[in-house]
Amino acid sequence: MSFAHDFAALTDNAQENWTLFAVRFHDKAGAGELRRELLQAHLEWVAAHADTLRAAGSLRESPGATPVGGLWVVRAPDKAAVEALIATDPFTTGGLRAGWDIFYWSKAVPQPVSF
Repeated sequence: MSFAHDFAALTDNAQENWTLFAVRFHDKAGAGELRRELLQAHLEWVAAHADTLRAAGSLRESPGATPVGGLWVVRAPDKAAVEALIATDPFTTGGLRAGWDIFYWSKAVPQPVSF
């Protein structure tokens, strides 16, 4: 099966005032209890930012393991706006995050993102 995609059209949002970013979060080692303490406030914060956070969730090494970080897909005008958003997250303000990586993200398939 062959796919012919116009990748330039998929990744070019010149007509928009936003860009997609992928953010990979790293939690501090051994911070599972702190994560549990901050979780409700974090989830309420995520819900309040649903217009910007297009996808968000924890990352773990196996289904039942304590999360080691998280992953977001963020719709924002620039990287500075993503940094400003991260700075207000209860997981950040509460001291859970050891760090994060922010990447510009381009979809490689034309289908809408949905789960």
